[in-house]
Amino acid sequence: MQYRREIDGLRAVAVLPVILYHAQFSIFSGGYIGVDVFFVISGYLITSILIGELEQGKFSIARFYERRARRILPALFFVMLCCIPFAWMWMLPTELKDFSQSVVAVVFFASNILFWREEGYFAPAAELKPLLHTWSLAVEEQYYLLFPIFLLLAWRFGRNRVFLSICVIAAISLAASEWGWRNKPSANFYLAPTRAWELLTGSICAFWLSGREQRVNNSLSLLGLAMIIFAIFYYDGSTPFPSVYALIPVLGTALIIVFGGTGTWTAKLLSMPGFVGIGLISYSAYLWHQPLFAFARIRSILEPSPYLMAALAALSLMMAYFSWRFIEKPFRNGQASTLSSRRAVFAVSGAVAAVFLIIGLIGHQENGFSSRFPDEAKAYLNGSQDVGKYMNECLNGPKVEENWVSVKCNIGRKNGDIDFVLFGDSYAGAIADGLDEAALAENKRGILLGLHSCTPVIGAGGWWNQTKAACVPFQNAMLHVVRRLKPRIVILHARWSAFEKTEFIKDNSNTAETGYDAFNSKMISTVAAFKREGIAVYVVCCTPQALGEVDVPKSLAKSYLFSSGLDLRESRGNLHSRNMSAMRIFRSDTFKRYASFVDISEAYCGLEKCEIVRGSQPLIYDYGHLSRSGALLSVPILRRRILSQPSDDVR
Repeated sequence: MQYRREIDGLRAVAVLPVILYHAQFSIFSGGYIGVDVFFVISGYLITSILIGELEQGKFSIARFYERRARRILPALFFVMLCCIPFAWMWMLPTELKDFSQSVVAVVFFASNILFWREEGYFAPAAELKPLLHTWSLAVEEQYYLLFPIFLLLAWRFGRNRVFLSICVIAAISLAASEWGWRNKPSANFYLAPTRAWELLTGSICAFWLSGREQRVNNSLSLLGLAMIIFAIFYYDGSTPFPSVYALIPVLGTALIIVFGGTGTWTAKLLSMPGFVGIGLISYSAYLWHQPLFAFARIRSILEPSPYLMAALAALSLMMAYFSWRFIEKPFRNGQASTLSSRRAVFAVSGAVAAVFLIIGLIGHQENGFSSRFPDEAKAYLNGSQDVGKYMNECLNGPKVEENWVSVKCNIGRKNGDIDFVLFGDSYAGAIADGLDEAALAENKRGILLGLHSCTPVIGAGGWWNQTKAACVPFQNAMLHVVRRLKPRIVILHARWSAFEKTEFIKDNSNTAETGYDAFNSKMISTVAAFKREGIAVYVVCCTPQALGEVDVPKSLAKSYLFSSGLDLRESRGNLHSRNMSAMRIFRSDTFKRYASFVDISEAYCGLEKCEIVRGSQPLIYDYGHLSRSGALLSVPILRRRILSQPSDDVR
């Protein structure tokens, strides 16, 4: 097929936003769509080559996979090799184990499946995975494992029928992605069936242009470029993706491919040396950027400065030129003597893959080689296992059943009437161990009614997509259970600062509202509803977190290992600042008519700083949830301020 400089320029438009998005420059909030642009380009180029070979009767599966191996593997293996020593030096055992698993997954081009099973692409921990970006390579290679075979088998039925079949499959894949973001968002993002339509869009372009004169249309090609730029700057992590939203960058890319031929303004722009140069090294740039960013974040503990991330983005381009010039180009063009034949390509690729496979399996089997670390660092890391007994089984939402009050969610005394109910999200689950000790000391019995990421306010939707729809039914069921049990006390505890991300359902309406006024209204109506039932209400706040919301046990261990001397304690002022809006409500005269506010931060905070560790025992087991050891520090306050209050005072 004829070389098109503007396609290489389009690669630059794809890779630069991806790099800047992963560097967390917020203006490029939709930069991840660069991957979708790559998918369309790849589908177009590969299908164009395959059509030409099929029409000439020269198609060979072996030759196709040889080209893919030459194109993909040398630079990929080189980057993986460079990652290993830094992973050994800087990664914690759990991180190194995860990295080892990803090495194995990359060898089998199955990393998209691994990362789908682990967690979402937009989750904070994803930023610490050096090989996260290989999910897109896995999608492509899974696609190209089947697509050439499909073309070879279907070609006998005629080109038009093949084209129609591709259109139908693409439509089915798009429909699956539209269903997927609503029902299986992580699988929808990572897996090939819901991404195939993007590659097939490129294939459709190849069929459309095959045997025709290059189309030229300034308006349509400029529209295509505008669609891509719009998605880069307008989309963000909350945009359902892939879905019909992905049609904008995907169809924008297709418009450039089909109508952006030589002579158009778009082609002239994309054919400029700067764009073409970056496009030529775009694959290597894509390979390098994520490891550089991930290891910088691992080594820095806190989020690296924008200046460092900008420097690393530039470095990724410099490293990309090196690997393109001395690795990609020689091996792809057959200039490397060791890979001069097809047999050599497959043999060497298999041998290198086997080495990586062995390294990855050993890293997994040895659990990340924890023996690398001194006992002090291990003690900090063990804090991630100091999780309260209520966190795993008592935060899935209540069912209104007679046997709902189970032993596993019982707090304090094991039998008798229910004296109190603790109602809240995972933060309530974390503090429940402290309340359990306080209740045993006061001979009181309670239960925990909890659901992850659901504010314990009637009519509040959740701020976590996986439980969002369940929040309002959970709150209504909770109110029913409380009315049936008739406890003396209801205790509300949550991550109150998250109310800004919470939607509150309007009364007698399917619409929702957000913000301080909505939270205030629903909060007051909730505590008033309990008060009318003759129940005393206590709202508990606030627990500390580490500076930068980093994972406390891991960050303490890294600070020790790197001798950084970094003070990860949160200031008392910052704790109150991030909870200021909620505390403004809790301290208002209106609120005080219905409920009491209990600030447990005094158990953790001095005049200036809040503790996150005592000795070598972290008080927080992740970024903000109290460990069991941390929860036990709240026992004196919970006893004095809530459970030891006389019955008459409570009523």
